[in-house]
Amino acid sequence: MCTKGIKPGERKSPPRKNDTTIRQTESFKVRQMPSFPTSVFAAGNAKRTTEMLKRKTALASLEQEDAAGDQPRRRGFKTDGLVAPDRPLSPTEWKKQLEEAPCSPERFDVHMMTLLFKTGAELDIAKSLLTFVALETGTMSYQLLLQYLTLCVKGGHDAEALDCYQIMRGAFPALETGASSLFIKAFSRTESWREALPILRDMKKVIAPSTRNYSDIISGALLHGAAAPAWQLYDEVLGEGLTPLPDTWRALFEGGARGGRAEEEGGISPAEYGERLLGVLGYMRDNQVYPERNLADAIKTWFHSLPGHHWRGEWTTVSPKGVCKGCGSELESIQLTPEEYTHLEARVMADIIQGKDVFQKTTAEELESFKAFVKRKPVFDVVVDGLNVANIVKGRQSEMLLAVVCELERQGLTSLVLGRKHMLRPSASWDRRNMGLIQKKAHCFFTENTSEDDPFLLYATLHSGNHCRFLSRDLMRDHKACLPDTLTRRLFFKWQRGHQLVIHGTVAQGRRVGFQMISPYDTIVQSTGVSWHVPYDDSVDRSSYEVPQSWLCLTNKP
Repeated sequence: MCTKGIKPGERKSPPRKNDTTIRQTESFKVRQMPSFPTSVFAAGNAKRTTEMLKRKTALASLEQEDAAGDQPRRRGFKTDGLVAPDRPLSPTEWKKQLEEAPCSPERFDVHMMTLLFKTGAELDIAKSLLTFVALETGTMSYQLLLQYLTLCVKGGHDAEALDCYQIMRGAFPALETGASSLFIKAFSRTESWREALPILRDMKKVIAPSTRNYSDIISGALLHGAAAPAWQLYDEVLGEGLTPLPDTWRALFEGGARGGRAEEEGGISPAEYGERLLGVLGYMRDNQVYPERNLADAIKTWFHSLPGHHWRGEWTTVSPKGVCKGCGSELESIQLTPEEYTHLEARVMADIIQGKDVFQKTTAEELESFKAFVKRKPVFDVVVDGLNVANIVKGRQSEMLLAVVCELERQGLTSLVLGRKHMLRPSASWDRRNMGLIQKKAHCFFTENTSEDDPFLLYATLHSGNHCRFLSRDLMRDHKACLPDTLTRRLFFKWQRGHQLVIHGTVAQGRRVGFQMISPYDTIVQSTGVSWHVPYDDSVDRSSYEVPQSWLCLTNKP
């Protein structure tokens, strides 16, 4: 159901996005709150919002009082009544422990070794337990040795872990994944790191190795100057479609900063190594990776180590207008290029609006009716998710929606309000007069009550052109996940951050509506040739859909 038709001669439709006279993005302004510089996508915003809501409902103080009780802290594991000794025991003493143990005698050794690991016991205590078991039974079970191995590896006792490898290899026909992973980690920290390679190959025969397995060996290779095998394994990680761990990237940059040894022992020149590291930065850019501070430190150190250059790095932030406070250069715009926009529009239409399950969200007739409706109308400046916006204020939904529509009209913007048909039935929440005013001040389309309105919102916004924005609290994560490849998902997130409006704060009666700021620059690894800007993650409060606010600025000074 649509409203606010355009009569002949009453209003002339502006040109659509494909016309050469389309209005430019720079001329489109929405009143935003200058006192609220961060957008809904800024790191920490979600946590701040959650804490604010907790304070409003008075839950935070109650939770803190409950947590501050004098109840004793529980251990995170079962001890089965066993008590870990604080010193190595003789076989006689272990025998007494076995006889007094509340658990099954057959499982005493495994339970005790597990307890020693979880309590952080000294290695000599665990060794004395192994000695007792060997004397008592003449053998040691796989599970017992696995628990002992875990204790060795987690405690950094690599020599003992390698001894355990010889024992287990001789006693058992095969190693399961857990033991293999532990041995890979232990070998990779020693000069015998190459011994981890056949373990990795054996693991591939039964299961795909994890990125952690690869990362351990890559780090070990680089630590011992073998750059070529490290990069071969890195290529294998990418070839398997896996995402490298931050530890892997850190090891690669630290290896590059060490220089010299790579060419001599690893078979790869410093120049080639440098090109590969620039490729890592390109991967971070293409996949919207935000390194943590320790990885950013390694990147900075590598740039400083480059011979014949004068790179200078500093930790900085970016102004609300998108200017680096370190070097003064302007960062990349958040707006898509015409080519990017065309690509994104096509993929959203195919994968979200006309996806496999589109008719679980609407009907063919309704979708075609909406497309025809949009074609008849002028291009929109703002598309409003009516139900989402109205529900900001429970019990006064139509009043809230009317306030938003009036604000957009006051700013001279052409708006489309998407809603559902139940909003047209008069009730305490949906006042008849308010809904009538909304339909006079904005174009409106009301879907069936069972339809999902997000595909309609995306279609209308993209169809109206790159200047059009949409107003909703929905962060569209499910729709982003429907997109088929990394590039398209990155473009969708970039477009979303440059086009999504969110209401700032509460809307008091009689007060104007404000919107959170839309960042004009893209938060992504970027370079101009003489500079690099790397957004890095220094906040434990950042949600997955938020972007960092801290930057590493690198400039090459002559």
